[in-house]
Amino acid sequence: MDLGALYEEVILDHNRSPRNWGDIPGATHVDGRNPLCGDRITLSLQVEDDVITDVRFTGEGCAISKASASMMTQAVKGKTRKEAEAIFEGFHDLVMGKAGTAPPDKSLGSLRAFAGVSRFPARVKCATMAWHALREGLSRES
Repeated sequence: MDLGALYEEVILDHNRSPRNWGDIPGATHVDGRNPLCGDRITLSLQVEDDVITDVRFTGEGCAISKASASMMTQAVKGKTRKEAEAIFEGFHDLVMGKAGTAPPDKSLGSLRAFAGVSRFPARVKCATMAWHALREGLSRES
């Protein structure tokens, strides 16, 4: 199996079976929307002592937006704000194609599956929607 096919399977798996799906009662809620295609999510976020203790999402959207939200929740749960911000920056650079021809940063783990998104500018908003909601939620939790 080539790397592209493996990455495609990771995205499809997270779309079919999203991780951390649901609501957290009493948490900070942030809506993310992509007006270009109609994708929307609601992110539930709990932060205690500067650590993301829980993060979940609900919503509707394409495979890219749903998989990205699912994988984001896994990547940032248990991380500090600073660590989550660093992951956000690395992921954003990846999908924006800012890494150039260098291979994707290994610290991103399975998030590297989104490297190909940079070739499709219309899909970048799908991939980053949940991440921008996370950033907004973290700013509300300060």
